[in-house]
Amino acid sequence: MTYCVGLKLNEGLVLLSDTRTNAGLDNVARFRKMFTWEEPGERAIAMVTAGNLAITQAVMNRLQEAIDTSDAEGTLLSAPTMHKVAQMVGDAMQQVQGKYHQTLEQRNENSAATIMVAGQVKGGQPRLFLVYAAGNYIEATEDTPYLQIGEHKYGKPILDRVVTQDTPLSDGIKAVLLSMDSTLRSNLSVGMPLDLTVLPAGQCQFSIRRRIEAEDSHFRALSDAWSQALRHAFSDMPD
Repeated sequence: MTYCVGLKLNEGLVLLSDTRTNAGLDNVARFRKMFTWEEPGERAIAMVTAGNLAITQAVMNRLQEAIDTSDAEGTLLSAPTMHKVAQMVGDAMQQVQGKYHQTLEQRNENSAATIMVAGQVKGGQPRLFLVYAAGNYIEATEDTPYLQIGEHKYGKPILDRVVTQDTPLSDGIKAVLLSMDSTLRSNLSVGMPLDLTVLPAGQCQFSIRRRIEAEDSHFRALSDAWSQALRHAFSDMPD
C-alpha cells in the first residue's frame, strides 16, 4: 500500500508521499511514487501515485515518452492549462487500464490505481486533481482543500481539524508531515523514506523537492513533539 496527500492552499500546493510497496509480508520494496516536471517560471507539475504499481508506472512512462518524442501532438510541457494536464493523465490511465485490466482481472489481480496531479501553468492558478482508474477525475475545492490516496484514514483527522484554504504554506507542510506520521505509526504497509514537494502560488517553480529519510532529525523532532503534545492534551481533558 501507500499513503499520499496533497493540499491546495491560497499560498500554494503541498504534496507528500511514502515509498513503500508490498505484495505480501515477504515482498516489501521501495519505489518512488512522486514525479515532477518543471520549466521554471513557465510551469511546474507534480504527481503522486497509488495502487497497482505496474499500472501507475506504465502511465508515467507514457507521459514521459510523449515528452521525449519530439513529434508528439501534446505533452505535459505543452498543455495550456492544468485542466488539460489532468485530461492527459486521465487519457493515459484509460489507455493503460484498457490494455491490462481484463487480463489482471482474469488472474484475480487488482488493476485499481489513482494518481494525484498538482501544479501551475503560467497565467493560471495552482490546481490539484485526483485521477481515478477509469480516467475520470475530481478537483480540490475551497470546501475540500486536500486530497488523499492510499491508506488515508489514519492521516485524515488532523487534516479535517487543521487545514483550510487559508492555512499558511508552512503550516500546510507541518500538517501533511503529521498526517503521514500518524499513518506510519498505525499502518506497516506505509513506510519511509518520504518525498515532499512544495509549489508556492504564482512562481511556477518548486521551492522544495526533498527526500526525508528515516533518520531525518527534523522529522523525528516533529513526530516526538506531536506525540508529547497529544499526551499533554489527553491528560488535560476533564474526567
